Amino acid sequence: MAPSTRQLGSTGPQVFPLALGCMGMSSGMYGPADESEGIATIHAALERGVNLIDTGDFYGQGHNELLIGRALKDRRDKAILSVKFGAMRGPGGAWLGFDARPAAVKNFLAYTLTRLGTDHVDIYRPSRLDATVPIEDTIGAIADMVRAGHVRHIGLSEVGPDTIRRARAVHPISDLQIEYSLVTRGAEAKIFPALAELGIGVTAYGVLSRGLLSGSKPAGKGDFRAFLPRFAGDNRAQNQQVIDTLQRLAAERNVSPTQLAIAWVLARGRTLVPVIGARTRAQLADAVGALDVELSAAEAARIEQAIPAVAGTRYGEDQMRMLDSER
Repeated sequence: MAPSTRQLGSTGPQVFPLALGCMGMSSGMYGPADESEGIATIHAALERGVNLIDTGDFYGQGHNELLIGRALKDRRDKAILSVKFGAMRGPGGAWLGFDARPAAVKNFLAYTLTRLGTDHVDIYRPSRLDATVPIEDTIGAIADMVRAGHVRHIGLSEVGPDTIRRARAVHPISDLQIEYSLVTRGAEAKIFPALAELGIGVTAYGVLSRGLLSGSKPAGKGDFRAFLPRFAGDNRAQNQQVIDTLQRLAAERNVSPTQLAIAWVLARGRTLVPVIGARTRAQLADAVGALDVELSAAEAARIEQAIPAVAGTRYGEDQMRMLDSER
């Protein structure tokens, strides 16, 4: 039996309970990537019913959108495309800042539509808050693109309650994309209650803490996780306890640690849709298996209580200071 869909907020689209995040399909994020396997994974996801495809125009400096465009060439009607924008990159991959001025918003979107080979994006969102531009101006520019038919819904990413309320006052918001997992739960305190009040959904990324919960390690040069605190030195050694505990809990249920971690997020409520960063068909199949793992409130609570505290913040110090969602 096919799983029931979830709606992104009160105004957003109906989507499969899991979304496919495509960042890792471009080299320079999680190390070298296999384009043909990435396209095959997107096709396998669509065939399984996964319809929300998530990307950013800065993933691989546009490469990710080009790859998705090729994958969806004869399948565009099966996909709901969610695109983040705003981060600026140099030719060598350097991060050069963030731009969410109205003119920049429309410029980024024009190039995105060309790379994706489509006339519209289903959900368009700034990937971060531009501290130099009022959120009302950024959302207003996207709203112009909604009226012009180039965007269907507006989303947000990694912003806090005040910014969410100000954005919502300009235009309906379908969902907030934010990191959320067994070991990253800061959004529960103030952000999730605000979203519930305003009828805004959640697309949760990092549900495996970038592979930490599945025991994955940075693949060497080109894998940005090597610079993340949870994967570094003593923190990674200490976090082996988290991995071991999750493996034990998963073995008790005869499921994989990946499936248990995703199932826990799914059990947090129907307003949440986990974004799965599968790079291969095998990873996708493992993740989709989480839909067969049903957790009661008591079972979810037992898992939470058993997992040790994670060592290290989810981003480095500079990034954490920039996140509106962490203020």
